[in-house]
Amino acid sequence: MSNHTETDTNLLIQEADKKKMAGQHTDAIKICEQILHQDLGCTEAYEEIGDNYLSLRQYNKAEKALKHALQINPQSANGNYLLGFVYSAIGEWKKSIECLERADEIEPNHPEILRCLGWSIFHKGERKRGVIILERALNLAPSDPLILSDLGVCYLNEKNFERASILFKKVLDIEPHNEKAKECLNAVRFFQKEFKKFREKNSKD
Repeated sequence: MSNHTETDTNLLIQEADKKKMAGQHTDAIKICEQILHQDLGCTEAYEEIGDNYLSLRQYNKAEKALKHALQINPQSANGNYLLGFVYSAIGEWKKSIECLERADEIEPNHPEILRCLGWSIFHKGERKRGVIILERALNLAPSDPLILSDLGVCYLNEKNFERASILFKKVLDIEPHNEKAKECLNAVRFFQKEFKKFREKNSKD
C-alpha cells in the first residue's frame, strides 16, 4: 500500500470513528466498506464494522466482520476483545472467555478487557474469580461507570448489598442521571429490607 493510500485509509477510519461516537452507525459502516473496496486486508475497517454492528445489536453481522479481522491479524487485542464482547452479549460465555483471555494476553491490564472478562467468567458460573477480575479492572480505572456498574450487579447477585450500594452510589456521583444505576440502587435497598425482615422473622421463630 502506498503512503498516500495509507493516509487516506487513516483519515477514513477517523471519520468512521467520529460517526460511531455520534451514534451514526450505518454511516460509519458505509465508510468502512468504502475502505474495503480499496483494501480488503484492512483489519481496522473490519473491526470498526464489527463494533458498529455490535452497537446496533446485529450480533451475527458483528461476529462475521470480526472473524474476518482476526483472520487477517489474529494478534489484534481489539479484534479479540470485540469478538469476546459479541459472544458475551449473546450468552456464549465459553467462547467469550476464550477471546477475552486472548485479548488480555496480547494487551495485559487493560481495564475494559478485564471488565468484560470478569463479567463473562462470573456469568459462566465462576463467580468468585469473576468478581476478583472485575475488582482488578476497578483498581486500574477507579472511576469507570461501566466497571462500577458491572461489579455492583455481581455483588447484588452475591447478596453483598453493602458493597453493591457503595458501587452504585459512586456511579451516581460520577453520572447523576444514570437511570440503570438508580434502578440497581433501589433494588439493593429493597433486597436489604427484605433480608432484614427475613432474618428478624427467623430469629423470632
